Amino acid sequence: MNDNTTAPHLQRELLGHPAGLFVLFATEMWERFSYYGMRALLVLYLVKYHLFTDAEAAHTYAAYAALVYCLPVIGGVLADRYLGFRKAVVFGGLLLVAGHTAMAVEGDAAVRDAMGVVERDAVGINFMFTALALICVGVGFLKPNISGMVGELYPPGDGRRDGGFTIFYMGINLGAASASLFVGWLGETVGWSYGFGAAGIGMLLGLLTFLWGQKYLKGLAEPTNPEKLAEIHFGLKFEHWIYAISLISVVAIHWLLQRHQIVGGGVLLTFVAVYLFWIWHCARRAERQERNHIILVILLTLFSVLFWALFEQAPTSLNLFADRITDRVVMGYEVTAGQIQSLNAIFILLLAPVFAMLWTWFERRNIHLSYATKFGLGIVQAGLGFLVLVLGMSLTEEGTKVALIWLVLVYLFHTTGELCLSPVGLSMVTKLTPFKLVGTMMGTWFLASAGAEYVSGVLAALASIETPDGETVDLVNASTIYGDFFGSLGWLGAIIGLLILAFVPLLRKLQAQPDGSGAITVGEDGKKEEAKKTD
Repeated sequence: MNDNTTAPHLQRELLGHPAGLFVLFATEMWERFSYYGMRALLVLYLVKYHLFTDAEAAHTYAAYAALVYCLPVIGGVLADRYLGFRKAVVFGGLLLVAGHTAMAVEGDAAVRDAMGVVERDAVGINFMFTALALICVGVGFLKPNISGMVGELYPPGDGRRDGGFTIFYMGINLGAASASLFVGWLGETVGWSYGFGAAGIGMLLGLLTFLWGQKYLKGLAEPTNPEKLAEIHFGLKFEHWIYAISLISVVAIHWLLQRHQIVGGGVLLTFVAVYLFWIWHCARRAERQERNHIILVILLTLFSVLFWALFEQAPTSLNLFADRITDRVVMGYEVTAGQIQSLNAIFILLLAPVFAMLWTWFERRNIHLSYATKFGLGIVQAGLGFLVLVLGMSLTEEGTKVALIWLVLVYLFHTTGELCLSPVGLSMVTKLTPFKLVGTMMGTWFLASAGAEYVSGVLAALASIETPDGETVDLVNASTIYGDFFGSLGWLGAIIGLLILAFVPLLRKLQAQPDGSGAITVGEDGKKEEAKKTD
């Protein structure tokens, strides 16, 4: 995207990769540490400290998570056209440090008066929403662009690129796992401000690492048109206008975070507009093969919304379930609810190599699983996770807490489902979408993720349980509500996933080439190339 002053392949290397990779690895690891640490605590904090109802907490999280997935689309465009990856990452990092640090300011705890009315510290609540807004904008600038910088480290055709991304994504999961274990424990046992503060320190370490390591990124991901950034408009450089408007947008996002219906409506309207565009394109401009590929991508993107809506119960309904009616004592030590969320990242670190070998094993035996097959398997497993939990609840004596092993199995099934679906999603978009429209379809994919986050929060609100003090629950009543809710989610995922698998032969025809071959690869020049038949 730019004219590098120092060729990436001439830079200093470490363990066979550009040294800059490990700078980005550490930066993203700490960014994910801060994000997942806050994710493990947020709903519990809202319910226990500020006495939000379960539904209010779920809706707040829905608005926050949807915006976190929407804003990187804008941040990516601003970096591509104006700022360059490096400036965008630094600005995003500064906002994230400010946001996570601000989350450590609790304000006074909410109280319920004799009439049952909750009285909250208005200043503390506003401070919290400002912090969340800063995090939303910060993620928008940092998240899409640091991944782009990894690609810039390698020259075209460099065979180390895939290995570099594997190392980079390992940093993401290390950050996620350690955050839930440490921040989840610190926030719930020592104090909320300590947990959020630790997340802020983690992000600060990530930013300092990136600033220190810029000597290993010299010339990478700089602005494509620095003269444009230096232009003066109304007394300010154009670059400074970008930063100023982004800071002003924090006010708007602060307002939106408290009005989840508007966020959901905005995501839905944008979603409809984007899909109308694809319908128009298929009807008016696309040839038959291109039309079939786009239809398949759109269908599977829609199905991905269901998977992620089920998967993202982790920070909301499953988190509250773990806190309230799960026996979390392991060998005399009580695990916190937030710490349990580390299971997903831990399972990914353990199972990702296994799945990579499994797919290779299939390929060597000429068994080529289609995109639809992997999506169907992923959604079925998301549903099975909830059904296994319901089974465990049915085997638990009434009025007692559910054994932790059943929740462990939920995260195991959800992780194996994720490993079936998630890695092929972006691959599908890049391989089946016409080259000139890949960017638009990528935006559609991330918009679907934002929609899934919102839907997950709306669903979680259906499992709302009354807690006078934010903690005390009736175990029998709570078990009934959670059992019905998780059972419904489980059957929904299992049935939809099985239906997708049943229609694989039809969906495979959409993926096929005119001569019957299935998969498509993308060459170094961006042109489509035929591959083997997909089964």
